[in-house]
Amino acid sequence: MIDKLSWISIYPEVVLLVMACVIALVDLSVTSPRRTATYVLTLLTLGVVAVLQGLYASGGATVYGFGNMVVSDPMGNWLSCFVTISMMVTLVYGRPYGADRGMMRGGELYTLSMFATLAMSIMISANNFLIIYMGLELLALTCYTMVALWRDHMLATEAAIKFFVLGVLAGGFLLYGLSMVYGATGTLDISEVFKAVNSGHLNHQVLIFGLVFIVTGLGFEFGVVPFHMWLPDIYQGAPTVVSLIIAGALKLSAFAIAIRLLVDGLLPLAIDWQQMLGLLAIGSLLIGNVVAIAQTNFKRMLGYSTISHMGFVLLGLMSGVANGNTLSAANAYSSAMFYALTYVLTTLAAFGIVLLLAREGFESEEISDLAGLNRISPLYAGVMAAAMFSFAGIPPLVGFYAKLAVLQALIATGSSAYIALAVFAVMMSLIGAFYYLRVVKVMYFDAPITATTVSAPMEVRVLLAVNGALVLLLGVIPGGFVQLCSQAIVATLGS
Repeated sequence: MIDKLSWISIYPEVVLLVMACVIALVDLSVTSPRRTATYVLTLLTLGVVAVLQGLYASGGATVYGFGNMVVSDPMGNWLSCFVTISMMVTLVYGRPYGADRGMMRGGELYTLSMFATLAMSIMISANNFLIIYMGLELLALTCYTMVALWRDHMLATEAAIKFFVLGVLAGGFLLYGLSMVYGATGTLDISEVFKAVNSGHLNHQVLIFGLVFIVTGLGFEFGVVPFHMWLPDIYQGAPTVVSLIIAGALKLSAFAIAIRLLVDGLLPLAIDWQQMLGLLAIGSLLIGNVVAIAQTNFKRMLGYSTISHMGFVLLGLMSGVANGNTLSAANAYSSAMFYALTYVLTTLAAFGIVLLLAREGFESEEISDLAGLNRISPLYAGVMAAAMFSFAGIPPLVGFYAKLAVLQALIATGSSAYIALAVFAVMMSLIGAFYYLRVVKVMYFDAPITATTVSAPMEVRVLLAVNGALVLLLGVIPGGFVQLCSQAIVATLGS
């Protein structure tokens, strides 16, 4: 019999699932071409779920349910809360865009967005290999469908096919790796996997073989080199509102399963998977920043930018254990979490401006389309400039402090190899600053291509202004946000 605590541990997910089904049925009777009732119900549901997740997280309790298959802990609840908020912001930004492109003829975008949020929450709260894979497959199916929602657009259809093929490959790699670890340990429970691996009585070669495939699958989820080939193509080909979902909330779920699998389950093998993450991070920082310079499509440039930023997240993840010492683990993993969250916040602002500038028959996805934006709207140019400066790591924006936190985690290990990695990361960031500053130059110093004015609904304008302000504010006073990440990671490691 399932106890009460089990249901409490997944209560936000139950609310989300029930309301997603209800909204899908309600939408059948909605006649408004902009699906206003569906839109409002979706935002209200996501808002309630985010509040529940925030309350769970602030409570600080760790609860295991359904035979230890799921876990409700501060890290998971905060990440789920930020995923839900990110999805709400994405839908607000993307509604006018979707309506202009015939993507609102049905309520599929809203329903699929809710199921994608549910899938990410499942992945984040998983404490069992099967639950992780179930959440991953649900997320994959919803994302494939959303990429193809713009049925009249050839690039979207092509992107959906690429995403499907490479997504199946990535899922296969991860599943194969999990099956190898299961074969070596005899359990699917992540907590039991840790105990079995820590005992030291298992076949080390089988574990390493499985670990290689797990890291490969995670590499696809993060979109890091050499598993990055899908990411710029999907960013460019998918409808921009869907690109934002993949660029934003999706990365938080990838970070969560990396923590669950590598830290909660396979920490005794840290010396092995840290080396793998190090190679992926080096390749991502190099390829992401260098190739981004050659891009003229803004969405594609942001794709390569994401690759480089995920390299920084991997640097944080790989600096938790040094010479067998785990004293700096909490600081390292919290720096990676902080970086992932600030990256999503900044990405929302950047894509939000692209969605704002797009109009019917015009995508506004080339860097040249931003020319003279400051003359048309100083506010929107300011928000985009804040996002670009933050990505580049220029103080006092939040991106600077995020990079600094990861670099401090690397240097705190005292390892000369890790310090060299920190120097390399700084050099790559300097290269990356070029293509971010180029966008600012185009907005402030180039003449507008057209005399078109920019208009947007009130909620979009207000939310963009708040988004841009947070990018600045959290850079000026990051202490509270850093402490939140630190406490969440400490609670997870302690459980």
